[in-house]
Amino acid sequence: MKINTVTGQIDADALGTTLIHEHLFTGYEGWQYDPNVSVDMEKIRHKAISRLKDLKTYGVSTFVDPCPIELGRDVSFMADVSEKSGMRIVCTTGFYFEAHGLPPYWAGRSVDDIAQLYIREIQHGIGDTGIRAGAIKCATGEPVVTELEKKFLKAASIAQKETGVPIITHTQNGFGGPEQQALFAEYGVPAHRCLIGHSCCNPHHHYHREIVDGGSYIGFDRIGNVRVVSDEIRGERMMQLIKAGFIAQLLISQDRFVAQLGNSFPLWNLPAETLKKMEAAEKDGSWPPAYTYLFTDFLPTLKKQGLTDADITQLLEENPKRFFTGEPLPAPSPR
Repeated sequence: MKINTVTGQIDADALGTTLIHEHLFTGYEGWQYDPNVSVDMEKIRHKAISRLKDLKTYGVSTFVDPCPIELGRDVSFMADVSEKSGMRIVCTTGFYFEAHGLPPYWAGRSVDDIAQLYIREIQHGIGDTGIRAGAIKCATGEPVVTELEKKFLKAASIAQKETGVPIITHTQNGFGGPEQQALFAEYGVPAHRCLIGHSCCNPHHHYHREIVDGGSYIGFDRIGNVRVVSDEIRGERMMQLIKAGFIAQLLISQDRFVAQLGNSFPLWNLPAETLKKMEAAEKDGSWPPAYTYLFTDFLPTLKKQGLTDADITQLLEENPKRFFTGEPLPAPSPR
């Protein structure tokens, strides 16, 4: 099976070590009208190339950037960074969740209109770039999925069934994964074609079990983001799933980026003191943090708890390949 990347199609066998949910940059719609914001895209480009080259030294060969359309997605920028860094990049079609996205123009369109946009971007290309999306992004907020978000999930489902590419979701602060899963089932999408993203932002094992028992991939894809859940708890919950036999359904990543366009911090509902620290860190260059944390910190910690090199290969190579190709999931194998 062929996988769409921003520099052309590749065989699934060529994916190699894959980070399933990262970003080059994001920007909430409207940032460009802020008179206090100055964005140096060449500086961002240089930093992105450098950081992806650093990531390659840890064996990573594919970087999935599921940036929603309205959060600054720039596939030509992705293609340039991919060519100059040597990192394969997979982009997505699809929009964000209602509270932080879903532009009125598309919110007012029919389900079929939205689905046809997604299908075109997958089969023919994004705008006039010729660059084709390799997956579908959709998102829901908290605490429940809104009626408008259901419309976009239904459009994503139509596009998935038409094109065969997988769905990568965003859930907000650990809410909504099982509801997403139920809606995809209602709309006729096989559970294993969906990655229920950011599930590690919910600290409860029973929540994770509900998702894997339902047959979807589960995203432990905000590793290093400790605003909601600590990495200590993430690691414990990951190892619980592995010991219960669900390693084949785990996809891991960090949801990091090189830059944000404009100042997005106020949207994150951070404590005032945390907000000040993050704004200061952004100014001195220590934030956003590097993509390599997964390899320098998180995985070595889990290896001390029993995670093996074979497990890591499964998490970062075998599982992403199976997710993209749509091969059936193996039966759970408890340890």
